[in-house]
Amino acid sequence: MTSIDDMTTEIMKGLTEYADLVDSTMKKAVRKTATSIKNEISANALKDTGTYAKSWTTKKISENSHSLTMTVHSKNRYQIAHLLENRHAKRGDGRVSGKPHIAPAEQNGVNLLESLIEKELS
Repeated sequence: MTSIDDMTTEIMKGLTEYADLVDSTMKKAVRKTATSIKNEISANALKDTGTYAKSWTTKKISENSHSLTMTVHSKNRYQIAHLLENRHAKRGDGRVSGKPHIAPAEQNGVNLLESLIEKELS
């Protein structure tokens, strides 16, 4: 016969193992999603010289035992990202149409993260 204390210990052990699995799965999904977003932005960015498209990278902002925060950003061309993403005025006259490449990658990243988590935890 199992005592209440033994059962409580086993339940806590199981919950701790599950929490560790969830943390590990979430971090893996966040890393994979950040890389996917970076690759999609680079693939769909304007490629006049290729410098802008190659400037995209991922960076870990913070990590602890239960969470991971990453960002996708342009290392050295961040000043023009919003101009290339959205319409903007030309120097002389007229407007340049934007080429959405960040927002679609971000939305695809949200969907990817959700599906990776659901797949791993189901």
